[in-house]
Amino acid sequence: MARRVILASIALAALTTACISPIEDYHGYTADEILPENIEVGEDTRASVLAQLGSASTESVFDENTWFYITTRRERIAFLTPRTSQRSITAIRFGEDDVVAELLTYDETDGEVIRYASRETPTRGRELGLLEQIFGTVGAVALPNTDEITPNNPTGRRN
Repeated sequence: MARRVILASIALAALTTACISPIEDYHGYTADEILPENIEVGEDTRASVLAQLGSASTESVFDENTWFYITTRRERIAFLTPRTSQRSITAIRFGEDDVVAELLTYDETDGEVIRYASRETPTRGRELGLLEQIFGTVGAVALPNTDEITPNNPTGRRN
């Protein structure tokens, strides 16, 4: 009997440790050999960055001379919502001559959480009640379409 209790508690402990160990997911850019931080300002060009790092995760919306390499690691424990454990954003800005002019690195501490005031957008106009929505079209009669198209008219216009 004591052996069964001990074996059951060991099995239960093994099962619960599997549930509390985090599952890691990687999203975005994954560096193979060269890290984005190893790009040399003033030496590397757009072509050499593309050859070393590959295509960027995204380009700037307002300036096509800025490329972003974004890497995110998320951890999820059992059925809980995943949380971002590490984020790295490298911005590479090219000058007019396609040479790297600036290299900026950001992490998860550089971000800001934007909170919205509410989840509803106020609209102008009258709000209909439940009964108005149900019976609002009672008595409305659809008129027949009186626009007639002239037969054999390739333009489809009325005469």
